[in-house]
Amino acid sequence: MTDILTLTMNPALDVATSTATVTDTHKLRCSAPLRFPGGGGINVARLVHRLGADCVALYPAGGAQGQQLRQLLAQEQVRSSCIEIAGETRESFSVTETSSGREFRFVLPGPTLAPQEWQACLDHFAVLDTPPRYLVASGSLPPGVPTDFYARLVRLARARGTQVVLDSSGPALAEALQEGVYLVKPSLRELRELTGRPLTDEAQWRDAAQQLVASGQAQVVALSLGEQGALLVAAEKTWRAPALAQQVLSATGAGDSFVGAMVWALSRQAGLAEAFRYGVAAGSAALLSAGTGLCSKADVERLYADVRLV
Repeated sequence: MTDILTLTMNPALDVATSTATVTDTHKLRCSAPLRFPGGGGINVARLVHRLGADCVALYPAGGAQGQQLRQLLAQEQVRSSCIEIAGETRESFSVTETSSGREFRFVLPGPTLAPQEWQACLDHFAVLDTPPRYLVASGSLPPGVPTDFYARLVRLARARGTQVVLDSSGPALAEALQEGVYLVKPSLRELRELTGRPLTDEAQWRDAAQQLVASGQAQVVALSLGEQGALLVAAEKTWRAPALAQQVLSATGAGDSFVGAMVWALSRQAGLAEAFRYGVAAGSAALLSAGTGLCSKADVERLYADVRLV
């Protein structure tokens, strides 16, 4: 099987383009589109593969866009398992305004999954001959999937001895954390929603993350802070990494790259501090690529040397 399995319940065909200025009413002449296989867990698998580790991406997909998604993954030589569904896989669309450098991202809801379709994703994991060491569940849930889906997945994983890394939001995230995961990666906005607190300074960020650990909801909290860097909280220690000064072509996939590099490092027996440094390096390296191009191993290794932990 594999040490790392990713699950993307709401994958997307990511389309990226650019135009001089984004304005209403007028036709906006765009550059030739770039297309990438997208969705949280799929991006994690793409990054893990680029770093040289074995990984399998599990996802439901259907229609012509689902077929193109499978082809793009095959072109990158990412191993995958596709659960066929009746609906059409969604498309996500990003436009870079070249006059300002701003990126506009348009995200569609995704197809409605029938009960037997989302259940097939749980069943696929449940009957694996050899369970993975790490299961990365990342991204939103499409229409039709119950909010306790990730919680069900965590229970299955715990019974099979698999450590769950979770990157989601809203009620699906909150319900899964009640089961207890190994690592959770919220953004500051997601942590505010989860706790119902404004979390206006670093002391409050640390306290909120430490409470998740102390309550058993997560063993490790990797809090992404955008331009302010990132924070890693575990029972034994807390690390803060300031953001790297970096040109930004696109922020799409930066969080997924962060997760992917951390899990890759952990699968190689790295300690939390080293894995955190790799995560920050990969998240920063992803900013250098247009659309969901993610990053290269060379850029990750180069930026790893620049990451400081305080």
